[in-house]
Amino acid sequence: MALKVSRRQFVQSGTLAAAGAVSALVSSRAAGANERIRLGFIGVANRGGQLLGCTTPFEDAEVVALCDVYRPTIEKWAASVPNTVALYGDYRQMLEREQLDAVVIATPDHWHALQTIDACEAGLDVYVEKPLSITVLEGRRMIEAVRRTNRVVQVGIQRRSCDTLAKVRDFVQADKIGPVVVGRCCRVSNMWPDGIGNPPDSDPPAGLDWDMWLGPRPYRPFNAAIAPYNFRWHKEFSSQLANWGVHYFDAFRMVLNEDVPTSICAMGGRLLLDDARSIPDTMEVVYAFPSRRMVHFSQYETSSNPLLRSGMVEFRGTLGTLYYQGARFEVVPEFGGQFHDREKRMEPVEIKGEVNDPTAQHIRNFLDCVKSRETPHCSIEEGHKSTTIALLGNISLEVGERLEWDPVAERITNHEKANELLHYEYREPWKLT
Repeated sequence: MALKVSRRQFVQSGTLAAAGAVSALVSSRAAGANERIRLGFIGVANRGGQLLGCTTPFEDAEVVALCDVYRPTIEKWAASVPNTVALYGDYRQMLEREQLDAVVIATPDHWHALQTIDACEAGLDVYVEKPLSITVLEGRRMIEAVRRTNRVVQVGIQRRSCDTLAKVRDFVQADKIGPVVVGRCCRVSNMWPDGIGNPPDSDPPAGLDWDMWLGPRPYRPFNAAIAPYNFRWHKEFSSQLANWGVHYFDAFRMVLNEDVPTSICAMGGRLLLDDARSIPDTMEVVYAFPSRRMVHFSQYETSSNPLLRSGMVEFRGTLGTLYYQGARFEVVPEFGGQFHDREKRMEPVEIKGEVNDPTAQHIRNFLDCVKSRETPHCSIEEGHKSTTIALLGNISLEVGERLEWDPVAERITNHEKANELLHYEYREPWKLT
């Protein structure tokens, strides 16, 4: 099924006409419903391995290449693929040498932008994990690249492919819980007293290309509290607001048909844990939307008792409050308050959907769209909006002020210095195009 278009050839063409020609060829090639899609995976530790495991059962998906900067990880996952695969430590070599139709990107967050743009310019479709980017400007450049090359890009916010969340959307939009002005979500985990630990800097483990792992970020010594997974507690590479919040914000946006907030206020910090992290152990963020709705995000990492009655996302309506979790949701009736009767305003509801793996459903949707050229469930535009919400919360916390956001210009209007945090200077030789 593969059409060989090398990254060098594609970039050197330098014209929209060339991008359109590649798109037309790929679209024509991909039309056959029974043809196999040749896939390369960039990043196969943890989430990448999960995505690989969800992909290989599909008969129309053929995994032909894996790329990771840690050799033991890539060798481990290569053994799980039913066919022989090529192994790479540099994704650029994989894009150049392999005949691929699409790539799956599950690297640390600070790599998503460069790898997605390079894959699009090589004429490939992309499944990229959330959060879409680590800066707002990166997300915008990714959108521009997708539009320029006419690629299919699915952002890995997999609940967009969850049947139960679609039922929640239909239930709420039918006004069955009344008008909704407040939503809540949270990330709770009791990591006291040690958190992620506080080990000293050290040499990287054998087989890890630490310089490549860092990529566009400034060089720093290896630390076991950063890689392979704990980078999510370091603001240079990720955050828990982006890691978990993006899922929740996207659910709110999908269910309530929202765009992005125009006012953001965050408070918190490292209040109790003395570990290697550079993100808060405690955080509250409030987002206000032009629709006059508010969304609250709470991050508590020194206590883990539930903050919500149930589920992971709460929609507070005037008739009832809806709680969503995975394959089920429930609605708890509202009662009249001050100056009103105490009769319940609706009957309780509990709906259980099919217990399917939303990640597998999301990948299935991506593969189908590679063939049909239709827009996937979580387009890059939707992924960018939901990611931007999380990134703005981090910026508000960093500058210690409430921010006003212009979603059209993608600029902060009341704090000029905060706009400097919409991107950062890449380390040479990496460049954002």
